[in-house]
Amino acid sequence: MIHSSDTPSTAVSVGGGVPPALAAERPAVSRSGAADAEIEALVQVCRDLEARLRAGKRDLGPESGFDGRRALDRLRGVPDKPEDYCITCHHPLLEPDPDVNARLHRCGFTAEQAQLVYDLALEKVIPVLEQMAESFEAECQKTRLVQHFGGEDRWHEIQRQVMAWGRANLSADVLETLSRTAEGVIALHRMMTSPEPGLGRSGGAGVAASEDDIRSLMRDPRYWRDRDPALVRRVSEGFRRLYPG
Repeated sequence: MIHSSDTPSTAVSVGGGVPPALAAERPAVSRSGAADAEIEALVQVCRDLEARLRAGKRDLGPESGFDGRRALDRLRGVPDKPEDYCITCHHPLLEPDPDVNARLHRCGFTAEQAQLVYDLALEKVIPVLEQMAESFEAECQKTRLVQHFGGEDRWHEIQRQVMAWGRANLSADVLETLSRTAEGVIALHRMMTSPEPGLGRSGGAGVAASEDDIRSLMRDPRYWRDRDPALVRRVSEGFRRLYPG
């Protein structure tokens, strides 16, 4: 240390270190045990790499025995093997796939990154698959109806009549449920076009005269619960009269 004679005693570090006064003021850095272990592992990897390079061993491939990447992967949170990924799937169509996990592991995906892959599949892929399945099923149902009613043109006309009849006589949720399947539409058509003659409202032959009459008949438990043949005939004939063609 060199002391100046002209000024009060001031310590100057000749070796470039930190003056004792400043060193005393520097706050201590606290680290957890896990952080210390990670730092030590990283230091060990660097030492191993340095030793290999000093020894002239330039080959750092898998056959070299140098496991530096494995150590670094552990620090990042990559499991030791693909089977160690703890994947949570939130959809019955999704489940952990061993081949996918193996590829993620080879690419160095951490546990969090691997989970993100499955989460993105749930968010982006599953809705597309469900929409495709619904479209395919709807097309299959339409094909059955076209065949049942004898062609596209005939089916379109029947569809118009059935939907008009359903809106006039059924609740919205019942109509929606029945119209989702070919069997439901065919059942609606049978109800609408029963060939049996209607019964008069006041003792003679006749049918329901208005939509209100039809709705009143539909609300009768003998119609919707017991399927009373007389009421079914009156409703069917009333609809054909109100919605001809």
